[in-house]
Amino acid sequence: MPISNPPLILASSSAYRRALLSRLHLPFQAIAPEIDETPLPREAPEATALRLAQEKAIAVARLHPDSLVIGSDQVATLDGLQIGKPGHHEAALKQLQLMRGRSVIFHSALCLFDGRSQPHGPQLQIENVQVEVKFRDLPDHELEAYLRIEQPYDCAGSAKNEGLGIAILEQINNHDPSALTGLPLIALCSMLRRAGVRFFATSSSHI
Repeated sequence: MPISNPPLILASSSAYRRALLSRLHLPFQAIAPEIDETPLPREAPEATALRLAQEKAIAVARLHPDSLVIGSDQVATLDGLQIGKPGHHEAALKQLQLMRGRSVIFHSALCLFDGRSQPHGPQLQIENVQVEVKFRDLPDHELEAYLRIEQPYDCAGSAKNEGLGIAILEQINNHDPSALTGLPLIALCSMLRRAGVRFFATSSSHI
């Protein structure tokens, strides 16, 4: 008999996270969570990432009971200060100029909310996967050229490590290569297994 896993939902509108989750060959649905992602006053970057990952998962889980809901959020920091998504070329160039030759910490927070009926209520798993990235000390004309080619304006840190952005990075230190892209798959697989999800016996599809 085919194995039936609980419905799986990715609480995200990110194409990057959808692509990463597709690698697990588990059927899932992607739904954008409706939450305010503004950091709280004096909130530590790691705390922001963990809080938002949890809020995203819970917001979607409220509308889809009896599902497993994945929430994730990433905050980049330099000297303890948050670095957001640049949004446009000028802001991205300023970010890269500030980070060149230096190390940036990416906090990739992950939450799995299990909304199935259980004796003690919904189960929640949460983890922060930290990645240290050192940027190359490159001149402005190379940074400008990179931005014009890849236009990573929707990425915190203004670089796509899965694309041409790897050419402006000198070193990546972490134990999960998918974490830097925005969804730590090694940690997620552990969470899904603890929730009873079976791998290798389902067909891949998503909405």
